[in-house]
Amino acid sequence: MKPHELTRDQARRLVVRAQLLDADRPGDVVEVAEQLTYIKIDPTATIAPCEQTVPWSRIGWSYEPGQLRKAAEQDRLLFEFDGAFRPISLLPLMLPGMRTWPQRESSRQWLEANDGFRREVLARLRAEGPLLTTDIPDTAQVSRAPDGWSGANQVPHMLDFLSRQGAVAVVGREGRHRRWDLAERVYPNDLPEYSDEVASRLLSERRLQAGGIARAHWWWSGVAKDAGEPALVEGARYRVDPEALAALDDDAGGRVAFLNPYDSLLFDRRRLEEVFEFTYVLEQFKPKPQRRYGYFAHPILLGDRFVGMLDAEVDRAHDVLRVDAIHEFLPFDPEEMEMVRAEIADLAEWLGVGVTGLA
Repeated sequence: MKPHELTRDQARRLVVRAQLLDADRPGDVVEVAEQLTYIKIDPTATIAPCEQTVPWSRIGWSYEPGQLRKAAEQDRLLFEFDGAFRPISLLPLMLPGMRTWPQRESSRQWLEANDGFRREVLARLRAEGPLLTTDIPDTAQVSRAPDGWSGANQVPHMLDFLSRQGAVAVVGREGRHRRWDLAERVYPNDLPEYSDEVASRLLSERRLQAGGIARAHWWWSGVAKDAGEPALVEGARYRVDPEALAALDDDAGGRVAFLNPYDSLLFDRRRLEEVFEFTYVLEQFKPKPQRRYGYFAHPILLGDRFVGMLDAEVDRAHDVLRVDAIHEFLPFDPEEMEMVRAEIADLAEWLGVGVTGLA
């Protein structure tokens, strides 16, 4: 079919609405996860961890941090997988892929070489689970070399591999530490079953709905070449969610949002440049003299445009949100500055602290 021709304004509105960042806020954290398909987990907490700031930036003042844990550990409406909370409705679409994992030869060889270790981990969980990683001894026959993110202990590697195969699952956390159990005791046992082909198609459609528009690239965006409908945004090729496109004119309006640097809206840097005309660079791993906006500055979304960066940090010793800088890409008019300041005040109230640095 002939591609839809979209302006950048139209494309931005599609993305902002799909990411639940327009004026029509969602009701709870499960609704957020259902639409976004995942809420990333990351411990960096200059303001608050990613898994908390993502729901807050969507829901606002009514969101309480305990809602996420309740949804995942008690209600079992969310599950933790590969560093993110995901809606349980996505699990049936992911299981066919789990059953054929891993595809990489080196991962298959490591599992084969450690078959005894694998069976010991599963047997221990069956007999004693749920268990923390530290409760499980490392009896690996073959070790993977430390990669800068993990150490010499092979238990985290094995648990990660087994979770990707759908054999074990995270049942809860103690602080930042995961507690594991057999997946059959964590995941629902009445999930619908799909063939590989149907599951892949449905998963691709869900990811496109989460993005509004996306470049077709299965390993990057998770969106297949035949998902949705073709679209051109100022000559750039995309796939567009037809339901979102049909509702494009039902505009709820915009608002201010501070986005955690690991927010899903920021994941596709090329789309940010082509659609939002925003070049985003995470400065977390840059030497301090090379930083322009700050160690973990949060991009400021105003309506459907990125207008600046918020460099702020919670000082728990003094119970304040310290605003080091509001970087304006172009000077804010008085109304825009008032909106940004009001959002900072709401953020501080949600965190339960005062504000300093806004004078």
